[in-house]
Amino acid sequence: MPFMKGPAPVRRTLKYLENFHIKLKSRVEVLSIHYNNDKFLGGIPAHHVGAEQFVFWNLPQLQYKNPEVQMLTFKNLTPSPFIRIFCKDGEEILIDLDGKTNTEIVAHLHKVIGKKVEDSEPASRILHQLKENPAHFGWGCKRQCMCEIFGQLPCPGIVPMPKRMRGKYRYNPELIQEEIEEWAAEDEAEAQALLGGDEDEEDVD
Repeated sequence: MPFMKGPAPVRRTLKYLENFHIKLKSRVEVLSIHYNNDKFLGGIPAHHVGAEQFVFWNLPQLQYKNPEVQMLTFKNLTPSPFIRIFCKDGEEILIDLDGKTNTEIVAHLHKVIGKKVEDSEPASRILHQLKENPAHFGWGCKRQCMCEIFGQLPCPGIVPMPKRMRGKYRYNPELIQEEIEEWAAEDEAEAQALLGGDEDEEDVD
């Protein structure tokens, strides 16, 4: 399937493109990214790696979320990576990317030119997404562990699982038989010890 060819084809899936939160302000017209990625001249410079990763992983998402904004990339033309933003009112905004990771670039871009949550999406939709889901469990949820739900197995750290459900015994059934024989031998030894104790008491009497 041609769609799945090329480096990291997940970047072209709808789910990946929608999983992004930055919606640029309406006054933004053009966004250009300047960085170096010439791998034939000693590799990508260390202070350009974050910008290159941002273009590779996050620029498709940013384009999908902001189809009305023209986005350009300029490669191997600048000693330091940066973003230049052109606004409708003639203002130009420069964002320095030198040494920043792609995560830091996304956070900074959202802080500088991104819309607020209430401006980009209806508040009710955001609240619905953030609403506590009863199916979740873990820190910050109603249930810390899945075992707290009725009908689920208890935590193996507290109540050992039945040996028939453990991989060690499931794939090696002979181990269960060996343990059964050991338990039988232990029970027999305990019974003999008890009988021996009773006989000693009778002799004393």
